Amino acid sequence: MAKAFKHKKRTKPNHSGVGDFFSIFFLILMGSFMALPLVLAISNSLKPLEELFIFPPRFFVRNPTLDNFHDVFVLMSQSWVPFSRYIFNTVFITIVGTLGHLFVASLCAYALAKHKFPGRNVIFWIIVTALMFSTQVTAIPNYLIMTKIGWLDKYLSLIVPAIAKPLGLFLMKQFMEQIPDSLLEAARIDGAKEVTVFWKIAMPQVKPAWLTLIIFCFQDLWNLQGSNYIFSEELKTLPYALSQISAAGISRAGATSAVAVIMMAVPIIIFVISQSNIIETMASSGIKE
Repeated sequence: MAKAFKHKKRTKPNHSGVGDFFSIFFLILMGSFMALPLVLAISNSLKPLEELFIFPPRFFVRNPTLDNFHDVFVLMSQSWVPFSRYIFNTVFITIVGTLGHLFVASLCAYALAKHKFPGRNVIFWIIVTALMFSTQVTAIPNYLIMTKIGWLDKYLSLIVPAIAKPLGLFLMKQFMEQIPDSLLEAARIDGAKEVTVFWKIAMPQVKPAWLTLIIFCFQDLWNLQGSNYIFSEELKTLPYALSQISAAGISRAGATSAVAVIMMAVPIIIFVISQSNIIETMASSGIKE
């Protein structure tokens, strides 16, 4: 009894007030350091033009103003294509591409992780190899393919490549493998069809993974310009339209700062809302059955 008590007492975690203080201080320090680029971007977007070019430069704004944001909306309202059209193009491509990528990646990952068929390992290694190729490397082949199949200047030229990205498939497969086979087999014995097993058993088990995939895919598509495949002004995206403001030079420096904040606002909001799922994905990425 005494030995058990001593063992229990010995395994009790030892909390140090000084250690906790330095841990919290270190986390606050690193968090503040990582937030500096975001704070600087917001500060620059609120600076009048004379403060943007003052020397020595100031980190924080002295006389905040919303004129930069006003200039952005005035410039966009004077464009040949309505500003709402650019927003629609970006939202449509982002939503369709994200949901399509999630659906295709999840189905393929489920088949590779939970079904045995000839060539499964070969297909997976092809997917892993595809992760090594950057967008710049595949730009010319993609353009030639889009030209051959007649998808240039169409939404499909941006949506289909986003659906076929290998990263989401790799991520979902790694998490699908953690689902116990006995759980899926029990559902099949109870009479559940394969679609039901996938949708109601497998997908809820990997919820943190596909929520993380949605965030990453949404962020990529939201910032996608697509100027290599889209030439009609009516089909161009919001990032492309806003980048034209940035190309005006020093005279549009204030509007450029406002554009940067506008483009980063939506992905940051989505990330903040879903950050718990991303943390859960990272925490469980190394856990195996």
